[in-house]
Amino acid sequence: MGVHRIKFPRLLGDTKAKFYSIAGFPNVIGVIDCTHVKVLAPREYEADYVNRKGYHSLDVQMVCDSGYRFLNVVAKWPGSVHDARIFRNSLLCQHLENGTLDGCILGDSGYPSRRYLMTPYLQTRNRAQERYNRSLLRTRVIVEQAFGVLKRRFACLAYGLRCHPGRCCSIIIATVFLHNYGLDCGDILEPNQDMDVNQPPNIVHQENNNGI
Repeated sequence: MGVHRIKFPRLLGDTKAKFYSIAGFPNVIGVIDCTHVKVLAPREYEADYVNRKGYHSLDVQMVCDSGYRFLNVVAKWPGSVHDARIFRNSLLCQHLENGTLDGCILGDSGYPSRRYLMTPYLQTRNRAQERYNRSLLRTRVIVEQAFGVLKRRFACLAYGLRCHPGRCCSIIIATVFLHNYGLDCGDILEPNQDMDVNQPPNIVHQENNNGI
């Protein structure tokens, strides 16, 4: 069962090569984003779980590879928390900062630009920056497609979990584990380009673990 765990592979050369083949972006080991999973309103700190769209959710950070396999999951933050804060407080950020993970990840403009976290230019000034943005966006879209695949495979994540946040965390981790297991068994769903992955009805490395 160990091969199905949520984690980065120890040898990242193949991961980087597959990402490079998409749009020529070098040294990429994963693409990152957050997705909201609707939950029941908790009794404590209820307002913290109301996201910008007005419903109660967990804001779940995930990183995937080029084949829609999830490599890292953080499923514990209330829906009002910003994506950048979740990343800043994650073990993933620490591992990238100290070089435990050799490579960079790609994120959207909601994340801070770092040597290990590449984000798009908000305003391009030359053709080189335009090419950079095109390459980054074509590569990073994989994580949005992966959310769509995951939520089609487990519709409860798309329509909402009928339990309080504390119980939802383990359910989300379990669905991601099973998603990866399905990929290993050849159960592959093609991404649905028309799906709104942020609609509520959006080792694997679990962040309460000290592993990588």
